[in-house]
Amino acid sequence: MTRSKPTDLRAAALSYHQTPKPGKLEIRATKPMANGRDLSLAYSPGVAEACLEIKDDPATARDFTARGNLVAVVSNGSAVLGLGNIGGLASKPVMEGKAVLFKKFANIDCFDIELNEPDPEKLADIVCALEPTFGAINLEDIKAPDCFIVEKLCRERMNIPVFHDDQHGTAIVVSAAATNALRLAKKRFEDIKIVSTGGGAAGIACLNMLLKMGVKRENVWLVDIEGLVYEGREADMTPQKACYAQGTTYATLDEVIEGADLFLGLSGPGVLTPDMVKKMADSPIIFALANPNPEIDPAAAKEANPKAIIATGRSDVPNQVNNVLCFPFIFRGALDVGATDINDAMKIACVEGIAALARETTSAEAAAAYRGEQLTFGPDYLIPKPFDPRLMGVVATAVAKAAMETGIATRPLEDIAAYKQSLDGSVFKSALLMRPVFDAAKSARRRIVFAEGESERVLRASQAVIEETTDQPILIGRPEVIETRCERAGLKIRPGVDFQIVNPENDPRYRDYWGTYHEIMARKGVTPDLAKAIMRTNTTAIGAVMVHRDEADSLICGTFGQYLWHLNYVEQILGTEKLQPIAALSMMILEDGPLFIADTQVHAEPMPEQIAETAIGAARHARRFGITPNIALCSHSQFGNLNSDTGCRMRAAMAILDSTPRDFAYEGEMHIDTALDPELRARIFPAAHLQGPANILIFANTDAASGVRNILKMKGDALEVGPILMGMGNRAHVVTPSITARGLLNVSALAGTPVAHYG
Repeated sequence: MTRSKPTDLRAAALSYHQTPKPGKLEIRATKPMANGRDLSLAYSPGVAEACLEIKDDPATARDFTARGNLVAVVSNGSAVLGLGNIGGLASKPVMEGKAVLFKKFANIDCFDIELNEPDPEKLADIVCALEPTFGAINLEDIKAPDCFIVEKLCRERMNIPVFHDDQHGTAIVVSAAATNALRLAKKRFEDIKIVSTGGGAAGIACLNMLLKMGVKRENVWLVDIEGLVYEGREADMTPQKACYAQGTTYATLDEVIEGADLFLGLSGPGVLTPDMVKKMADSPIIFALANPNPEIDPAAAKEANPKAIIATGRSDVPNQVNNVLCFPFIFRGALDVGATDINDAMKIACVEGIAALARETTSAEAAAAYRGEQLTFGPDYLIPKPFDPRLMGVVATAVAKAAMETGIATRPLEDIAAYKQSLDGSVFKSALLMRPVFDAAKSARRRIVFAEGESERVLRASQAVIEETTDQPILIGRPEVIETRCERAGLKIRPGVDFQIVNPENDPRYRDYWGTYHEIMARKGVTPDLAKAIMRTNTTAIGAVMVHRDEADSLICGTFGQYLWHLNYVEQILGTEKLQPIAALSMMILEDGPLFIADTQVHAEPMPEQIAETAIGAARHARRFGITPNIALCSHSQFGNLNSDTGCRMRAAMAILDSTPRDFAYEGEMHIDTALDPELRARIFPAAHLQGPANILIFANTDAASGVRNILKMKGDALEVGPILMGMGNRAHVVTPSITARGLLNVSALAGTPVAHYG
């Protein structure tokens, strides 16, 4: 069976941007607007007080407005991605996307500003006039050489950071990757020969940055579509290119590549050939960064020279040079110290921080988040993953420190270590929490069987599984129904090509399946006739038998029907002495971070032993996401003030947990508000062992747990991941009928993460 590439990206992308509301951004109030007094404070007459404070001391704008955490993403659309000069309006989706990345990665608010102004000097005038509104400016997708003019003028005239990410973001990440590649190749910046095929803004910025890292100007050879840039050349020249002129005669890339230590490509596909790679120096470094197709295929480069160290702009091969490693965090550090510029020292600090992070021993949090991947410094791991949770603390702190040391910080930090700690503590407060799970799921191709394969949600999730992971979906259902529904939904995936089908009405393995089920259940009242009937009609049982027979790695079921009905068959077929359902754990991704809730499904009224097991399992699963567990046992009773049934069971569970040293923090029994509010908890019970807000709530019955889960989903705008069936070693997950196609994709990513046993 072959896997097809997604062919309907256009439709999916347009739908993503259009629904449920157009665009990717919205503005929300951060202060209450519930009554007349709120209105009088927010606007007239109260707003005048804030205005007067800022008039007397402009620095207080950071204290009374959003300016200190507000960045403008500005473009005239003259050089957008690979689309070229499409104009300001057409560039707006890209700029909105950049704003979303700022928010998600570094919690920086953004306005995207698209301008119909081709003249670089007039464009600079407009940008400079925006200074009262913003704490920093991110210039984006402005063609060369105009981008150099705009940035130079803005930096000269503005007293806030101005940063053209296409230039400097790329240059910083390239320099970080080069730092580590040279370390592996046992070479130094000052000794290497560089041949570059990038004469645009990014290419020139990369070369400028590499000079700051120690590369000698005379060792750089710049080649573009007209050949070598040499002194006296007139065709397609700019002052920026002229700075890298070599010699006085024409030459081709093939002629100058001889003995090159580093090839830097920011041009187009196929520019570098295998024969050219063979001419390069020993252990050549090849940065083929053209997107989506690099200057040379990495496999071809490796074949030409197995010792080559390679990076590209692609996410499906090692060493992706991605600006997201840099720009959110360099702005975070600059804003937090009130920097008036982003200078060379800050850029170099960013380079060194990114490079050093890749060389460090992987943290427990990163290892958990990227479980299944080998995050070990080497030729295939030159720079960190874009979703490495340590990036914020390491890079932003390095940038802030450099700004203070060079005297451009207007609000220097008193305690840089405390600042880094605060950044590290905030890193998971993001709806991107699931992304590392998807990255980890790519480390092995697992077989995920969906019991309800005819469901449109399952079909849409299966297409997304194929697009976003390396997992292999297996769908249980009637082939003709599945094919018809794929066509009706406009999906491009097809049975037998993109995924396997198990047809309950006519599958050659039917006899084997009912025989296996009968063998398991013969002494539990299941006759051969009953086993045959179940294997014809019960898709959950069929899927569980497939996992039992090692024809699938994990089962996902429950898109219709009652949870415990599905769980019964999962436990019958896949339950062992070591694998037994402990509890259902739901991770609710809230705006301010994740909150885990258990047991939402399995034990209606759990006994103290089951509550303790649930807490232990929940702690293990929280670590799966790189989160340090902080567990609260929740009840109507609070620290022994009621002898209610739930209070007594929770106190007994606490005694069980206390009987053995635990590697996680827990406390109980308590109310939910006490669990989430450390100040309230300190007033009620100062001796509590729990520090900070709880991130895992364990309830004494499923009514309470499920109720909180549903309230958060419906009224708290929470995204649910799960339920995660704890105790089954990732061999089965039972979802609920309310799950969306995206929710199924999330659960399949969890199921697709190769684990031995998560508890």
